[in-house]
Amino acid sequence: MIFSFTLLNSNSKSFIYLLFVDNQQQQFFIKTSLKIDPSQWDNEKQRPKNIYLKNFKKLNAKLDALRISIATYVNELKTSKRELSLRTINRLVKKCCTESELKLPEGGLLHSIDNFIKSRLHLITPTTHKRYLVFFRLLKRFEGHQQKHLMIEHVNSTFVKDFIAFTEAENYSISTVHRTIHFVRTVLNFLEKRGVRTFVYELELPKIRKINRAVSLSEDEISTIKNTDVPSYLKAAKDWLVFSCYTGQRVSDFMNFNLDMMEILDGKPCLSFTQQKTHKNILLPLHPTALIIMSNNGNRFPNKLHPQKYNEQIKEVTRIAGITDLVKVKKRKGFRSSDQLIPKCEAITSHVGRRSFATNFYGKIPTALLMDATGHSTEQMFQRYISNVDTERTRSLGTYLENIYQNRSMPAKDI
Repeated sequence: MIFSFTLLNSNSKSFIYLLFVDNQQQQFFIKTSLKIDPSQWDNEKQRPKNIYLKNFKKLNAKLDALRISIATYVNELKTSKRELSLRTINRLVKKCCTESELKLPEGGLLHSIDNFIKSRLHLITPTTHKRYLVFFRLLKRFEGHQQKHLMIEHVNSTFVKDFIAFTEAENYSISTVHRTIHFVRTVLNFLEKRGVRTFVYELELPKIRKINRAVSLSEDEISTIKNTDVPSYLKAAKDWLVFSCYTGQRVSDFMNFNLDMMEILDGKPCLSFTQQKTHKNILLPLHPTALIIMSNNGNRFPNKLHPQKYNEQIKEVTRIAGITDLVKVKKRKGFRSSDQLIPKCEAITSHVGRRSFATNFYGKIPTALLMDATGHSTEQMFQRYISNVDTERTRSLGTYLENIYQNRSMPAKDI
């Protein structure tokens, strides 16, 4: 016996039906309370075309719940060799369509993840909590695709293979897939410590070569921005952009700098503050350029801007400064990202100052001191912020090789 979802008319709003085909090829249609515009229905995948829109996201979640519930019932019929009961199916359909949240089965992966997240709420930031929920919802969609609940004993190497195949078909990025699997590992390790046997050791992933697409501003580009005249309404954005390149902080931190944070250490002006994201206490010596910007603003910080407005205006500032070389970046199109070549000014975001700080001072200042300034806990995380380091080192190596060659080629009388 097989089942699928279908629409029976082409009206502006059509009910979604369950279509059953038994072993004798007889068809049974069961009406659900779920509706959709036929133009928004993907008949091949039997779901809304765009499952990432708010309304369709909820609809797809109910369809996935129905898939799992009906498939479980059909499998039970096969095992017990009982006849199909339309009354039972109607009851399951009503339950899945009306209940906002269906109970997760104990011993299942999603039930364990839900417990794990709840146990960490007092330890994690809202951003981390949001990221965990993204993993949870992705795994929930995978369950709908598999038409079954994932039990802990089934989370093994086969799970990894099936999950990768599913995400490839759905065009998810490799990084999203790997982060989700690493999160599942974390949950399984959490269970292992509490005496639950798992197959966490089987959750291996193929190694991928990470390409750093981080965009940063070189010291020459920052100097160009400093010397570029901009309209008065862009002055604050320009000042903050340069300021951020010499302080290495997130927009959530530097846009909240105030004079109460100022301290003097051995005659040097410093900023003492707590990073909003990591809650780390930072004591940051101010670069002379940052002090000049404050001096030009009446010994105060530039006017505060909303992060969204700041992001928009620094693109305009860098465009006026002529920073328009093409760069390859990951850019979102619809609900997926892909590599695109765009002018550098369009790729600039509020994070460019943090990346530029790390990039421009790397190799000139001990990494440990730079990490104290940025608040990174590990050098591995810090390295993600560095752009073009390999290029610069390659250029340096080329210069050394050329000098050595020229010195060896010089006649003895010229040496």
